Amino acid sequence: MNVLGIDYGEKRIGLSFGDSLGLAVPIAAAVEPTVEKRFEHIGAVIQDRRIKKLVVGMPYNMNGSSGFKAKEVEEFIGQLEKQFSLPVVSIDERLTSHQVEEELKKQGRKVDRRSGEIDSRAATLILQDYLDRDLGLNLDIPDPEELS
Repeated sequence: MNVLGIDYGEKRIGLSFGDSLGLAVPIAAAVEPTVEKRFEHIGAVIQDRRIKKLVVGMPYNMNGSSGFKAKEVEEFIGQLEKQFSLPVVSIDERLTSHQVEEELKKQGRKVDRRSGEIDSRAATLILQDYLDRDLGLNLDIPDPEELS
């Protein structure tokens, strides 16, 4: 099943693609100047990649509660469901953007936030977490030395 990962932002919507192989990859973010154009971008991705499910990052507070940003995302999810008639799953996304930024710093890379690359990489973390859970992948692979 083809799945679209989404990291919602007011100005940029990070996107990631995954399928039954269980690997999420970043794709071009929706960075168009209007909400309508960003939804058109998402719609084109859904059609082109034959998406069957949407996975949206939910920005819970650090204590697990829902704040104003989570309410915004809930409204966004409602719009997605209405416009695309696809199942939508939300998943905890706390610190995904921070994690991406830290990884880019380690690599010595500077990325223009306006490009949407950070957002799409965050969407990839969100989607990969979902795929790992959904496909029942156990990523605690033992060290080969421990097996002997």
